[in-house]
Amino acid sequence: MQLTFYNSLTRRVEPLEPLVPGTVRMYTCGPTVYNYAHIGNFRAYMFEDLLRRTLEYAGLKVTHVMNLTDVDDKTIRGSREAGVPLRDYTATYKKAFFEDLDTLGIERATVYPAATDHVAEMIALIGKLFESGVAYQAPDKSVYFSVAKDPDYGKLAHLDRSGMRASVRISNDEYAKDDVGDFALWKAWDENDGDVKWDSPWGPGRPGWHIECSAMSTKYLGETFDIHTGGIDNLFPHHENEIAQAECATGKPFVKLWMHCAHLRVNGEKMSKSAGNFFTLRDLLAKGYTGREIRYVLLGGHYRQPLNFAFDALAAARTALARIDEFTVRMEALAAPAGGSGGAAPSPDGQAPSWPEKHLSAFAAALADDLNSPLAFAAVFALVNEGNRLAQAGSLDAAGAASALAALARMDTVLGVLARPAAAIPAEVQSLLDQRAAARQAKNWAESDRLRDAIAALGWTVKDTKDGQRLSKS
Repeated sequence: MQLTFYNSLTRRVEPLEPLVPGTVRMYTCGPTVYNYAHIGNFRAYMFEDLLRRTLEYAGLKVTHVMNLTDVDDKTIRGSREAGVPLRDYTATYKKAFFEDLDTLGIERATVYPAATDHVAEMIALIGKLFESGVAYQAPDKSVYFSVAKDPDYGKLAHLDRSGMRASVRISNDEYAKDDVGDFALWKAWDENDGDVKWDSPWGPGRPGWHIECSAMSTKYLGETFDIHTGGIDNLFPHHENEIAQAECATGKPFVKLWMHCAHLRVNGEKMSKSAGNFFTLRDLLAKGYTGREIRYVLLGGHYRQPLNFAFDALAAARTALARIDEFTVRMEALAAPAGGSGGAAPSPDGQAPSWPEKHLSAFAAALADDLNSPLAFAAVFALVNEGNRLAQAGSLDAAGAASALAALARMDTVLGVLARPAAAIPAEVQSLLDQRAAARQAKNWAESDRLRDAIAALGWTVKDTKDGQRLSKS
């Protein structure tokens, strides 16, 4: 399974060739923990989850680092407005972030370094930049990176260096894409920072946002590693500045492969509070949608294409997932051992049927082609369609059903959305279901209908199939 990905640095699709065979070291830009993450943030985290799972599907061992930005302009401003210490303020949103990851089924990274725990590493990295001649202390006592002294600056964003204004200093952590100038490595303390400060060789202050990721990624992954990811909005200036800092400090290439996901839009518009289309994950859960449905929508579009998030898409996700769940129930019934509920005879030759393998092959090929998730989902539904067709024709045996379930489970190690949620059947519902089975056995159709209505009143739907009663949550 040869994986190929689009490299933002070279602007080409390239085969993945890990620096250490069989192992991938990957860094992803994590949340700034000043508020609840919104669905645009989770579009990026979902893409990164898909990437990591695909790497593991291909048999690679992954070391995955995702930072937590818990000191920057936004976190300091938020903590001061709330009147609480920075660490207490950010702790609330760190906890919420991990809860949201669990809701969406996003696998945990290997390590989540927090910026405030790594200031010493940032100070050491800035010291190396002074040694290499690209850092300087300005009259305001802050330390800046001189872009004019880095001949490679702009290679990720493919900037025209002739238009750079080297004399401009930018102290804000985040700035516009067309602002090219010297950026802050260390921000001298002022009254707006309150009690947030650390001692350094250049006086009290705090690190700039960009130096945080360069210091933490190289600490945990080495001076050169395989993959760095993030949203396309981070490509410039944040990722450009990361490259400049790391490579000027070490003299080595920083990252081999850069991958960026496109923006998420809501109902065709840029998400913003003023437009009334700004949603956190918790906003959507409060509207009655599930983490599984939201995950399905976020995975549905190719990561390099803008994703339009709409409530119609959530409704469609609910329908699609119900279809997959019904297929799973049907296959489980057919795959049950002989003598069990609805079981069919095993394959005469004892061999697992091969037809699900062609869909697994199509699924793997889609993933290997720059994480083509739409085609991967197409392979899922091709499996569902063929399994249903064979079952309807009466030509699907227990081995075939079991093989289909195994293929679906294998696909779900990457998609993380196909497994049917376990729903505990209340004792009252189970009792009615058993009574209804007895009524149908006795051909008491009136009683069967009455019991079906009683089950529906309790929030459950029962369907009669040739394999017996099939129960699902309404």
